[in-house]
Amino acid sequence: MYKGYDIYSPKSIEMYGKELESKTFRDILKTSDMVVKEEDYEYLTSTFSKGSLGQLVEKYHFKYEPNSDRNPDFEEAGVELKVTPHKHLKSGKLSAKERLVLNIINYEKIVEEDFETSSFWLKNQLVLLIHYLYENDKDKLDYLIQKVHLYEFPEKDLKVIKKDWNTIKKKVLEGKAHELSEGDTNYLGACTKGASKSSLRTQPFSEQMAMQRAFSLKSSYMTTLLRKIINEDDMVSFSNREELETQSLEELLMEKFKPYIGLTPKEIAKQVNIKYSKNSKHMIPQLISATLGISGTRLNQIDEFAKANIEYKTVRLEPNGTPKEHMSFEQIRFDEVYHETWEDSHLRNRFIDTKFLFVVFQYNETKSENENREPYFRGIKLWNMPEVVLDTKIKEVWEEIHRLVRDGVTIEYKVRGKNRVEANNFPGKDFNGVSHVRPKARDGKDKVKLPDGQMVTKQCYWLDKDFIGKVLKGK
Repeated sequence: MYKGYDIYSPKSIEMYGKELESKTFRDILKTSDMVVKEEDYEYLTSTFSKGSLGQLVEKYHFKYEPNSDRNPDFEEAGVELKVTPHKHLKSGKLSAKERLVLNIINYEKIVEEDFETSSFWLKNQLVLLIHYLYENDKDKLDYLIQKVHLYEFPEKDLKVIKKDWNTIKKKVLEGKAHELSEGDTNYLGACTKGASKSSLRTQPFSEQMAMQRAFSLKSSYMTTLLRKIINEDDMVSFSNREELETQSLEELLMEKFKPYIGLTPKEIAKQVNIKYSKNSKHMIPQLISATLGISGTRLNQIDEFAKANIEYKTVRLEPNGTPKEHMSFEQIRFDEVYHETWEDSHLRNRFIDTKFLFVVFQYNETKSENENREPYFRGIKLWNMPEVVLDTKIKEVWEEIHRLVRDGVTIEYKVRGKNRVEANNFPGKDFNGVSHVRPKARDGKDKVKLPDGQMVTKQCYWLDKDFIGKVLKGK
């Protein structure tokens, strides 16, 4: 039976797929010449069936039965089909809604594979991506398909992805499959895959069971791809294919920053030929892009930073090596915390998806020794939150906030000198040695409403400075 496309031709498959652009998933069912069985319809419309939209496209547009075969979906053409959602941010920008999950990692087999012969590469060399717009207030059958295209990894990205794949394999070889984390890698992640924490698998070099995981393209990678494909965003790169052949992204960053170690920010600015402004909040990002050889580029427009979701944080150390202050993150959205679970929480996903570039400066003198002291550049560290810390210490903070916004936050006002100061029972800086909550607002009048109707000064997640100090020392 002729399906409407040449099963041996990737281009024919792509052109047939492009017929879906500007259609909804409901349109596919309406125009399909295949009868939609009642049990199929119930499955396709269920909010609990995560892969149903992909299966709908496979069965009712491309006319083949969905399967979990190790081969690509269009085996004869070597093309895998993936349906992936995106959304509009409040800023109006497009963003991938989630990572793109690929095939399951087989811990027993990956240790025997090379990248070029791996199950990952066999299945995902060429992918037909079907991008649709997720809208929270719509039935999923009414989501609009906006773009369909074949995707082959650019050669430069493939260098990073191959290193990521080998990083995952190395951890399994070391008997540490149970310690795998999405933060271990840059573009290609090892995401958890299963209905619950009980989805465990054996691994070849350890008795310890490991969470089932799948290869995935990180949401930051998918967002960058999406903006290039749909918005035609221009990105700037600080690396080239030849460099990535022999060095990792972290090694390249180290190499780029090394010449500036020991200099003050003002001295670095002079060397890279940018105007120094001590009090400008844009000064450090400008220095970073300039030291990478792409002066004037915003960090989120750097291709490698966007795809790996690298976010910079400035750390200033006292002469004794301890951080000068705690490290802040974004404002807590209490309504969001009230409704979410830990596994799906914004905070957990924030740390799972982000690599932090610590740009470290250190003072030679204490504040009492020199009021006008200047720090010197000590170096950088590329770091991600270990999942073992995330799912214990960070989770403890989130759970306490979650409990408080449901049971009721205690807010009191105390007089300190001439000031009336707000106090609350959110987890403070002595909570667990890793993270805490404290205000981050313009002033005491800068407040948000809690789910119970009370107004509280805007609060923020913070990492304890002693914890950051240990991270920098490799502890």
